Amino acid sequence: MDFARARHNMVEGQIRTNKVTDTLVVDVLDELPREVFVADSLKSLAYIDEDLMVGPGRILMEPMVLARMMQAAAIEETDLALVIAAATGYEAAAIAKIASAVVAIESDSDLHRAAMENLAAQGADTVSMLKGDLAKGHPGQGPYDVIFINGAAAQVPASLIDQLADGGRLVYVKPGAQGIPGTGKAMLVSKADGVVSEIELFDANVPALPEFAAKPQFSF
Repeated sequence: MDFARARHNMVEGQIRTNKVTDTLVVDVLDELPREVFVADSLKSLAYIDEDLMVGPGRILMEPMVLARMMQAAAIEETDLALVIAAATGYEAAAIAKIASAVVAIESDSDLHRAAMENLAAQGADTVSMLKGDLAKGHPGQGPYDVIFINGAAAQVPASLIDQLADGGRLVYVKPGAQGIPGTGKAMLVSKADGVVSEIELFDANVPALPEFAAKPQFSF
């Protein structure tokens, strides 16, 4: 399979045609070999317009959704970024090609190991790949200019919001209402002068992160 051609076709057919105008984001996704970050059985599917499950509750995000979320985060070359649920490292590697440095968190031991190997193979030496609790993030290296949550989160922990720098941006996908498929939304959380605000960006549907599922509601 000609992966370079498949990657270029992905960019032309899925990215440029879906309101992605940030040339840095487009160039990154045209260069970074997505197939490297999946198992052999998934390599032929690396450039389809779908999320790819790479482990329990973990994905390589659908290219269009990833691109638009990166664009909305307005990543700059001086930014410090935090990636939550890094899976096999693809999203962290993509963001690292723009940001100054990336801290990536993964709680699954096998995925953490795979991400370490994949990032090393790509020479992504500005990524600190850590194993830890997703909800806790990594305050020791914060605050962060950008926080990217790689999956749908019904609830964004306050601990992650607290790690946003003033002027920082957090992007994630809010799942649709229970029982109503296809109603998820990409969201942008911003902090300015200590005030946190949130806006809806576009329709997006990606698998939920089990760690950030909605808490059960009880009635009496």
